[in-house]
Amino acid sequence: MWRTAFQFRLVMALLAPLALGACGGPPRTLALSTITSDEVEGKVTIYVATTRDPADEPQYFTGERGLKLSFAKVDITVPRGHKSGELELPDSYSSANPAKHFAVSSVQRMEPPVILADVRRDVARRPANERDVLVFVHGYNTNFADAAYRFAQIVYDSGFKGVPVLFTWPSRAELLAYPYDRESTFYSRDFLEMNLRAISKDIGAGRMDILAHSMGTLLTLETLRQAAIRGDGSFGGKLRNVMLAAPDVDLDVFKMQMRTIKRPVTVFVSADDRALDFSRRFAGGKIRLGALSANDKQDIADLEKLGVDLIDLSDVSTSDSLNHGKFAASPKVVALIGKRLQADRGIATRGPGFGDRLGDIAGGVMGTVGGTMELVVTAPAAIVGGVK
Repeated sequence: MWRTAFQFRLVMALLAPLALGACGGPPRTLALSTITSDEVEGKVTIYVATTRDPADEPQYFTGERGLKLSFAKVDITVPRGHKSGELELPDSYSSANPAKHFAVSSVQRMEPPVILADVRRDVARRPANERDVLVFVHGYNTNFADAAYRFAQIVYDSGFKGVPVLFTWPSRAELLAYPYDRESTFYSRDFLEMNLRAISKDIGAGRMDILAHSMGTLLTLETLRQAAIRGDGSFGGKLRNVMLAAPDVDLDVFKMQMRTIKRPVTVFVSADDRALDFSRRFAGGKIRLGALSANDKQDIADLEKLGVDLIDLSDVSTSDSLNHGKFAASPKVVALIGKRLQADRGIATRGPGFGDRLGDIAGGVMGTVGGTMELVVTAPAAIVGGVK
């Protein structure tokens, strides 16, 4: 009995930093809003593939595991006065005001043949250089609504002109559901691979990029690993960028995965990530990939040999109290992601060295990597300067 009580207190102590950064109130939903054109400055249409169990509106999909892939299409508006890097939402007790908040104008659940035809039309009507697909895989403790809102903000702020696809897996969006969420990523591997193969073969897309966050990077890596084992890890040559933000992945496991995946991967890390500090302690003290620091010199060298571009966000400051969502909450980082999605070669020829200022790197200057001078990145001139 005493051991059970001690274990409970230990878990609660580990969860305390996350609880302090979490929002109170009931779970957010995709409740529809009445929207007029003078209230908004833009709209983002997101296609959804999910392994979540369907539910009634305004929830639409739960945190439980569905028996098959389900599909939807969501239209989200961006308020006038929106600031890049911010996700303006009401508290969970209030309705969205489209003039002040991201708001939902439409949600349509679709059967596979219907959404496939819809996406084909969406791709075909675009100029040839905008027929790309960006797949976003969210992280732990995220419900369907929050995943959709965050992806809409990323798409809008990055300036992505292609077709956005949200792959949302069964996270219960509860702090104590970490083990359940982790197992849900393994449950979803085959479904994500199936979805990626459909994108690469069936809709006329030019290129396919993947952006994954936190525990969603584990799902992404496991999917890419099994695709490589099947003999087509490039998805017919369509897969271009794989970007992992704050990956909640054991570093040793990641190295083994990369030996099978055998393709370039970009990883955004931050040594001050409080969520990954919790994860490390929960996982027996093993360092998480997304929390690498400049002191981990041997690990950095090992990863570079495996084709990993490491982008250090440790000096980036945002409103995120856990420092776990910098990739989306920093205007300059999300712009950097957008630049990569527009380019043929991506952010870096080699990973920028730890300790380099992102502002200097983004300006295309020469950065020091392992004592040698290399051109590490070309990105918008607007990124030059200190990162906030």
